[in-house]
Amino acid sequence: MKMESARSAVTNFFGRVPLTYTRFSLTPQTDGDGSQVEMKLADDEECGDQTLGDHLVQHRQRNNGCKSWCFKILGAVLLFLIGFLIGYLVYRGHETCLSTSAAIGSEVKIDSNDVDNDVEGEDDFQVESKMDKPSILYWSDLKPILDRKVDNILFETKIENLSETTREAGSANEETVAKVMHDEFTKMSLDKVWNDEHYVTLQDPGRTNKITVWKTDGSVDEIFTPTSYVAYSPEGSVNAGLVYSHYGRTEDFDALRVKKISPDGKLVLVRSGLIPISEKVKNAEHANAAGVLIYPDPADFTFPDDEDKDIDSPFGHAHFGSGDPYTPGFPSFNHTQFPPSRSSGLPEIPVQSLSSWDGKKLLRKLYNPGCPVGWNSCVLGEQYKNITLEVHNINAEKKIYNIFGVINGFDEPDRYVVVGAQRDSLGAGVAKAVVGSSVLLEVARVLSDMIKIEGYKPRRSIVFASWSAGDFGSVGATEWLEGYLTTLHLKAISYINLDAVVQGSGSFQMSASPLMYNMVQKIMNEVADPIATDKLLYEQFSQANSRDCIPCFSMDDAAYPFLAYSGIPSVSFSFRKDQKPYAYLGTSKDTFNTFKKLVNVDRMCRTAVKFAALIVLRLTHDHILPFDYTRYGEELRKSITALNTQWMAITTMNLNLKWINSALGDFRRAANSLKRSTLESDLENMPFVRSLNDRAMKVEYSMLSPYVSPKETPFRHILYGVGNHTVSALMKHLLVLRDSPSLFNESVFKNQLALFTWSLQGAANALAGEIWEINNEF
Repeated sequence: MKMESARSAVTNFFGRVPLTYTRFSLTPQTDGDGSQVEMKLADDEECGDQTLGDHLVQHRQRNNGCKSWCFKILGAVLLFLIGFLIGYLVYRGHETCLSTSAAIGSEVKIDSNDVDNDVEGEDDFQVESKMDKPSILYWSDLKPILDRKVDNILFETKIENLSETTREAGSANEETVAKVMHDEFTKMSLDKVWNDEHYVTLQDPGRTNKITVWKTDGSVDEIFTPTSYVAYSPEGSVNAGLVYSHYGRTEDFDALRVKKISPDGKLVLVRSGLIPISEKVKNAEHANAAGVLIYPDPADFTFPDDEDKDIDSPFGHAHFGSGDPYTPGFPSFNHTQFPPSRSSGLPEIPVQSLSSWDGKKLLRKLYNPGCPVGWNSCVLGEQYKNITLEVHNINAEKKIYNIFGVINGFDEPDRYVVVGAQRDSLGAGVAKAVVGSSVLLEVARVLSDMIKIEGYKPRRSIVFASWSAGDFGSVGATEWLEGYLTTLHLKAISYINLDAVVQGSGSFQMSASPLMYNMVQKIMNEVADPIATDKLLYEQFSQANSRDCIPCFSMDDAAYPFLAYSGIPSVSFSFRKDQKPYAYLGTSKDTFNTFKKLVNVDRMCRTAVKFAALIVLRLTHDHILPFDYTRYGEELRKSITALNTQWMAITTMNLNLKWINSALGDFRRAANSLKRSTLESDLENMPFVRSLNDRAMKVEYSMLSPYVSPKETPFRHILYGVGNHTVSALMKHLLVLRDSPSLFNESVFKNQLALFTWSLQGAANALAGEIWEINNEF
């Protein structure tokens, strides 16, 4: 109807006899030299006293036909032009909407982690900036840029220069290296570079530690003087017999009991490897041992091809925990005064490491009553009953620095990915600290260049961290975590650990939070194997590990406190030859000359940079954080299924697993609901997308039990932590009920079960979202 009305109006204006006429009047001007034209419109207008004459009417009728045709043609042209303009504007608006939808569709596909399905024709929607760079860089754009930049990096000279000095934590040399890291970050023109300092208690060797072997007549048979020491061993002297306990695991001490060999009051000789030194010491203490000797067996390690197979006594620490053991649970900023405190993870028995050669000498002095099942060495002891261990370690307060650099995010600068590596080591520490620090610097340099030169705009910030006192149990990193415990889990999206990332040319090893399984597996499918270049990292990794199994973190991994103490999803990785660690880690032989005989330095380090940088890019590129919440549901299901195997034991206490299964169901439903919301979300609705990401960031933190103290039980994670709040503690308690019913404490177990159930339910509630969307049926 509106179109008909408009058409009628135009027709009336152009096609009929005009309802008005025009009169021109020439009026002399008073100044005498000009005239003006006056135009008036009238229906039946008079001119002075005279009415318009009939001759004018007749003249109008003669010319009316010609004018009418002219007006009709002019109107048609005008209508055509108006229609063309309207159509063109509508078409351009529609085309822009389609292009925008295509771009958003591309982001949806990317943000659902489907890296193999980039949107076709995405290059058609590229807006050129002043620097002639696209304002939107898709995932398929980033990978080639990263490859090009990384492939030009030469690592050998960088590593050699950085390894020219020793770097014991808290020493003047280590402070010099800290300044080098600070200066390098500054040269990159990062958005901010800063450091924080801590005053921590470390340990130094005092008088030379030694082990004395006595003959039966009281004379000295042999004396061993190790070149290194184990930090946080108490000072003291122990004279006792010697017992061998394989790797010092719980099952190894159980095997001794089966053989009727008691470590009670004895020195225990164990091999390094499989579990941290601190855990070996803890297990020996539980077995009532008087002291621990640790030696590296060459069969457990990988060597440069032309090196001998002897390993110096390695440096390590005996604190069953992380951070400064004299400020457990709180930070050691600026000589902060706290009441005297001491971590429960500090040992009460002396500990010392030996060289592989000295360890074998002691083994040959032991009596062999038969080999427990699974042991590859049958010497147990005890023949020499008089061996003296003397340890003279002394506590030392030292100032350490953590160095930070940050690239600010464009959309969410208050959310950040943390990438870090320890800087300190006993001696040169090339494989342990220098390589990780070099890779950290190059990851920072490459990502900074991609932002400043290539136009990449990370949605979230990136924090690069160089830690101190990592050799003493991630002291620098843990003190930082303790200092910001209440806020970091709300801001830190993930931690990527770069310590000792290259220990050989060979197998790829990795540990990660279940939230990151899916993402890191896809990234492995984007990085070429540095050895077999026609294959991908994932092919190599899957050959050594089950498809659905990524190994858990060891406590001596710097990523562990991020996960188990602070609830921050983390990933740690390394390259190893034959799936074995590098023999010279933590020894005086960890030098550049031995390291470069072990690996192709440039090729291996470039691959490490690519893998780490791709994780950072994925976490800062996508609208939706690429976490897989359902994988945690699977890990929880496996743990609770293990509890179900002890069903009959539980029913004797009038208990069942109904409520814990209900909590697991709530968690899995909440995870699936969040996944659906993510897939259906409008990625341009930034507040809603941020709310989804906040829920995702709560998942790991919600796995920390709220019922234990971070001071007394710092590793509060219910799956990967340490303490009575964990699912493994529940399992051990049930095994006591099966094997030694008299030792079982029913009330303690019921409390464990209840608190674990509510921890799991709390995780489900955190994942579910708003409180009015939660329906607990307990």
